Amino acid sequence: MHDGIRWHWTTPRAQDVLRRRSLPEILALYRELHDLPQQELADLLGYSTSYISRVETGSRTITDTGVLRHIAERLKLPSHCFGITDATDRDHRAVIQFAESVLRLAEIARQTGHAGAAVDELWPLVMRLESRVNDGHVEVEILRLLAGARVGLGVALGHVLPEERLPTAARWTGKGVVISRHLDDRTLHAYALRHHGNELRKAGLHRAALERLVRARDLARTPHDRAAAVILLARAAGTAKDVAMFDDAVSEGSRLLDTADSTPLFSEFTLHEVRLRGLAATGRLPQAVDLVERSPNPALQTSPQWRIISAVTAGQVLLRRGDHSAAREQMQAALDGAVLHRLPHQIQRVIRSSDAIPDVQEKAQGALARLRSEIAA
Repeated sequence: MHDGIRWHWTTPRAQDVLRRRSLPEILALYRELHDLPQQELADLLGYSTSYISRVETGSRTITDTGVLRHIAERLKLPSHCFGITDATDRDHRAVIQFAESVLRLAEIARQTGHAGAAVDELWPLVMRLESRVNDGHVEVEILRLLAGARVGLGVALGHVLPEERLPTAARWTGKGVVISRHLDDRTLHAYALRHHGNELRKAGLHRAALERLVRARDLARTPHDRAAAVILLARAAGTAKDVAMFDDAVSEGSRLLDTADSTPLFSEFTLHEVRLRGLAATGRLPQAVDLVERSPNPALQTSPQWRIISAVTAGQVLLRRGDHSAAREQMQAALDGAVLHRLPHQIQRVIRSSDAIPDVQEKAQGALARLRSEIAA
């Protein structure tokens, strides 16, 4: 099915027609979307033009499940849209339940420091859902799940790939954005945009990252969603050295601490790390040095990834202050965590940041070489 036609079936109007299970309306809409005269639709279904005309006008009612199933298969629409509950419909429901479970488990795995396991779960799910879509299935539930699976896969890959391969993660999250923008689901679109923006930042595409993250923030309907977008926007603005945008995002993040629930992504601890890194990146070392001494304790739900990120950032600031002993302790802790959780680009951050700590840098280079070898295998 052509992509443009597929998206037309996801519109509220088309979904309303499918929900009503009105065969005359389904046939008329199908002809409209494909720009087909009745003769061509009749040829596709294997019936006469007059028969199709009577069905469309409602003068001929079809109740035979075999005929309805044949029409569903020829139009590549789910059988339940024609009121048929059979093995095909049960398989459709089973796929949805399976996909929802995999997405939940993959998210838990990634947040607890097992991003590789998340990739292993999500890759076959994405392939299975894409196969259904490519076969012409237009169910909004399947497309929504595929968007979430693509984004989830991209985020997980963004944890386990070395820096030179991070554009792959951005491409997968971008594929999720492509679907989400066609669906009538603002929350899903904001979710896809903020993760795509974050992966673009990691891939070095700073302006594109900021554009996606601003849109995600503006689409947010709840304090939770806005906080998730704002903290990533602050991170990207700091990396891009956009002082005004960084300061605005950090200020909003501080205000949201009072209204948004603490999550693995957004908390006092993660906002502190983002602010610390951004101050250092925008040339405000005295403020960064002052801030590093006031680090809050990680919350229970703070992921291993964020603890490692925070240790590297603190080590960078301490080195710039000249406190090599404290910096070495932070860098070694970050390296140990990055090796344990197989996070190559965090090891690469340690390597770049530890020129003044040669023993840690040498250990990090050896760890990266081993991990690259494992990834290549």
